Amino acid sequence: MKRAADFRWIGLLACVCAGLALAYPQEIRAKDPPPQVSPDGLQLQKSTQDRLVYVRPGATLQPYRRVAILDCYVEFEKDWQRNYNNSQMGLRGRVSDRDVEQMKSRLAAEFEKVFTDELRTKGGYEVVDKAAPDVLVLRPALLNVAVNAPDLMTPGIGATVVPSAGQMTLYLELWDSTTNKILARVMDAKADSNAFAGRASGVTNKAAADDILRSWAEELRKHLDAVNGKGSGA
Repeated sequence: MKRAADFRWIGLLACVCAGLALAYPQEIRAKDPPPQVSPDGLQLQKSTQDRLVYVRPGATLQPYRRVAILDCYVEFEKDWQRNYNNSQMGLRGRVSDRDVEQMKSRLAAEFEKVFTDELRTKGGYEVVDKAAPDVLVLRPALLNVAVNAPDLMTPGIGATVVPSAGQMTLYLELWDSTTNKILARVMDAKADSNAFAGRASGVTNKAAADDILRSWAEELRKHLDAVNGKGSGA
């Protein structure tokens, strides 16, 4: 989706804060407790081994009836490509830089597809690309991505048996589109539910990723429903 000029400021923000997005998930599993107040004034609402939630004091999702979804930034787990390639016999099953970029692009596209479907089809929220008082901006990133058996479409390479498809961490910021204020930040690390253990393929990898993405999208949709009187929430 092409973004309107209204959201150019957020695109610049995404570039400036890319390092911040990579740093925050480390706090999820850090030995020391996360700060109660973030550098940008958000207060810690939830802290577990796998999840952190920060919210601006007084912020609510009640005014928002529409959403804008920015392009999803995707980053693999540190050294994932090198470690995976070191585990392969020979060169045919190794992951190239091009493979990594293609997987990033596919995962980013899948994020937008799943979230758009959940919010628009199930929630009735219009997905737009222009700022307005009732538009909530989602700034997403998928970090620490690890795929246990990537489908490289290499001839002669058989299916691989794996205990799970993989894992990733959601880094999601919610912004008001007209005031340029961040409302909340969520960091949530998830592995697939082991429902996709067994013979890995492109089909099972996509299904596992969709399963995780759908759980996040559904949770956001239920929170929006709750504050807008559509349901009981998550």
